[in-house]
Amino acid sequence: MVMKIVESDIAKLPDNYRDFYHDVIKFIPRERVFVDPIRTLAYGADASFYSMLPKIVIKIKNAEEMSNILRKANKVKIPVTFRAAGTSLSGQSITDSVLLVATEGWHNYSISSDGESIALEPGIIGSEANAYLKSYSRKIGPDPATINNAMIGGIAANNASGMCCGTADNSYKTVESMKLIFADGSVLDTASAASREEFKKNNPSIIEELEKIRDEINADAELTQLIKRKYKIKNTTGYGLNSFVDYSDPFDIINHLMIGSEGTLGFITEITYKTVIEHEHKASALMIFPDMNTTCLAVMELDRELVAAAELMDRASLRSVEDEPGMPDYLKTLSPDAASLLVEVRAGDKAALNQLIEDVKARLAHLPTVLPITFTDVKAEYEVLWHIRKGIFPAVGGMRRPGTSVIIEDVAFPKERMAEAVLELRNIMNKYNYDDGIIYGHALDGNVHFVVTQTFKNQEEIERYQSLIKDVCDMVVNEYGGSLKAEHGTGRNMAPFVEMEWGKTAYSYMRKLKKVFDADSTLNPDVIITDNQLLYIQNLKPMAQAHEIIDKCIECGFCEINCPSKNLTATPRQRIVVQREIARLRQTGEDPERLRRLEEDYAYFGDETCATDGLCSTTCPVGINTGEHTKHYRAQLMGDNGKSIGRFITKNFAGVTTMARLGLSSAKIAHSVLGTSLMGGIAGGLHSISGHKVPLWNPWMAGPGQTPDPSRSQKGVAGRKVVYFPSCVSRTMGGAAPGDRDKRQLSQVMIQLMEKAGYEVIFPREMDKLCCGMPFESKGLFESADKMSSELEKELLVVSNNGEYPIVCDTSPCIYRMRKVMDKKLKMYEPVEFIHDYLFDLLEFKQQPETIAVHVTCSSTKLGLKEKFKKLAEACATKVVMPERVRCCGFAGDKGFEVPELNESALAELKDSLPADCTSGYSNSRTCEMGLAHRSGLSYQSMVFLVDRCTVAK
Repeated sequence: MVMKIVESDIAKLPDNYRDFYHDVIKFIPRERVFVDPIRTLAYGADASFYSMLPKIVIKIKNAEEMSNILRKANKVKIPVTFRAAGTSLSGQSITDSVLLVATEGWHNYSISSDGESIALEPGIIGSEANAYLKSYSRKIGPDPATINNAMIGGIAANNASGMCCGTADNSYKTVESMKLIFADGSVLDTASAASREEFKKNNPSIIEELEKIRDEINADAELTQLIKRKYKIKNTTGYGLNSFVDYSDPFDIINHLMIGSEGTLGFITEITYKTVIEHEHKASALMIFPDMNTTCLAVMELDRELVAAAELMDRASLRSVEDEPGMPDYLKTLSPDAASLLVEVRAGDKAALNQLIEDVKARLAHLPTVLPITFTDVKAEYEVLWHIRKGIFPAVGGMRRPGTSVIIEDVAFPKERMAEAVLELRNIMNKYNYDDGIIYGHALDGNVHFVVTQTFKNQEEIERYQSLIKDVCDMVVNEYGGSLKAEHGTGRNMAPFVEMEWGKTAYSYMRKLKKVFDADSTLNPDVIITDNQLLYIQNLKPMAQAHEIIDKCIECGFCEINCPSKNLTATPRQRIVVQREIARLRQTGEDPERLRRLEEDYAYFGDETCATDGLCSTTCPVGINTGEHTKHYRAQLMGDNGKSIGRFITKNFAGVTTMARLGLSSAKIAHSVLGTSLMGGIAGGLHSISGHKVPLWNPWMAGPGQTPDPSRSQKGVAGRKVVYFPSCVSRTMGGAAPGDRDKRQLSQVMIQLMEKAGYEVIFPREMDKLCCGMPFESKGLFESADKMSSELEKELLVVSNNGEYPIVCDTSPCIYRMRKVMDKKLKMYEPVEFIHDYLFDLLEFKQQPETIAVHVTCSSTKLGLKEKFKKLAEACATKVVMPERVRCCGFAGDKGFEVPELNESALAELKDSLPADCTSGYSNSRTCEMGLAHRSGLSYQSMVFLVDRCTVAK
């Protein structure tokens, strides 16, 4: 099943857009061109506090498609905007025209033999690039706080920097070459002499104009000095005029102009970075000073030759996180005037690191501190300190009033004037009643962030924000000669103030540059260059309250990296965007037809394709589990009939699982008679004609399971007892699929492994009647889920001697729910966790000379077990592959049978991620293993099989 294309949606487009649509679908599949209300809405929001509704959204997968699109759009003068991860904060990736999404397919990279350069396509996430460089002990220069989510295209196009790179290692300073597509569809590879000559021949006016601007700027001594002065600190306001001062060759100028151009001059299809050293040794110190002035004086004593980072945090920032788990107790004792610097030093060896620490202390010895300056080079300890800094923005987001936006502004001051500037910034915030706002930033670069919460529900609130921005801009520019945007890009937010910061002469050259590359302003119009002086207070994002689980969402998009449906239908952010609009339309009563369509289309777009795996919460700054919201959504839709069925199943659970085993036995017999091809065809036909109500069979369907016989349990070594609860999944489908490497029952192997380690295995009574409730919870049947888990909890308390003995369940999603809802006296373990913590030292591991794949399930990821999976796997095999781009498998219990396209989309990159010599794969959830095997063609079974195969008793 896929989202249906509704012809009336196309018919409603303006004539020129309708013609453009029909031109586009001649070379781009229709399923990648969206005009329907729900997907245009979902893609119309980014991480900023602006939103616009694109008329057309197109997923572009390669440079040829992008070139053709731009050529056609330019010809008919239809504006386009580029979008990668959508984590930008200034409104530069939204549009009311055509949105071009470049995420899927843009994942190619290459590294030079010495690791000193890396070529990256725009859909690669920043942290992925660093993972590719890890073996070289190098990384890319830019290190934005969003590096685990932002993609290379946006990092380069916004000149995003971060805590450590400053102005020395940002994209501008580390770019080596680029491959580009311009507004007319023409291409340029700045690293290729042939491409440069071809471009010069076909576009002589561009080269001539750039040379003319270069010569004029360098002939103007006052302007040249202004440019040099302004780029001593961070600055992403307007176009990078320093390109004309720092470089003379037109292609070098183009290379650097594209950095920070925010998709207004061209599209970057590939960027080659010069990489920087990733130092092995690090140490950090949280320095507490009596007031902001002293803190800023400390900043003036430090530089990047000495320290890698110095993060400024005011008292309000520290207060926002002081109650979070793991925070140092002394944060609560600080005076109202206190402020802090979080300083990090890095070096190639321990001796050099210690010297840097002593040098920092010596530099700051004359300044008073609240606490002695103490560095730590213990990873676990300095990660706590950095958690303080990284937790500030999320803390504000989590504490804000429902219906308000979190706004993070980004300015820079000359370092020597930071103290007075920060105090004046606080006064302006207080003047307009932003008393709860916080100030923090990258102090070494004079870069200050201030965060406020804001509602735009009425004109008075809009005018309050407008007054704040006007006063801040006046202060930053006219009093301190600072930057209105230091690292977040100009966007729509600061476009009306670019001339204010740079002056008429410099701004006139920026306008000329726009004309040189994009004469008809079809590339991201109004971003950076605009004639609309009120742009920054228009198209403000409504934040309607939809549900308490999701109301705290700040729409940053950090959740999207983990979502299995992100390339099929919706991401968690997009689900929330749609739910907010549905709530708004219900509240206002406007546009009933639009509301009907959104509600109707959400059934598949938002609900049916949601795996409810909860991985989104692991990267969400405010901890939202959109899967939990989907379960509540399903509960609301669940009628009395559905609830009655749930109650019937709970009362007759043993009989239901017996019937399921019979069904699997029948499927196994049919497969053996009909063969894979015919069986697949028949099953696929039944799935289709039933409206997807008949589960879709696949050749890796597990065989029927068995309930263990407790009477066969053996006595163990004195003191070694464990309760083993075989989940209903393994009791039902714990048997082997035809292609599985090990043909034994999962429960059989689980028991043999624990007995091998000397454990007596104890079983709950009447196991066939027991279930943790997870299958019911995923359907929104909370009453039935809680009834089942309560019954299991009572039995586990009895057989574990009130929590004395550890309890193992063989299916990771089950143990996740059990830990969440059951008595904390029960010591419950997922199989890998139990083997690692209890059996590892009792078994002799015999590492096998083979390559294996390991998939850590969503539940095990949320339980923090990835490293334990890795340790066990590496004890068993010489090479272990854990594909970084494969996260949730999307099988999601029964979703892999009902909505198989979810599993297919989630694992689209799995097969290509596995080396040719990979023999088998391992995980810890039977249904997940079936999906992984089906999409890879390899046997995937529980990690228990692997450990049992590779160990003997000591």
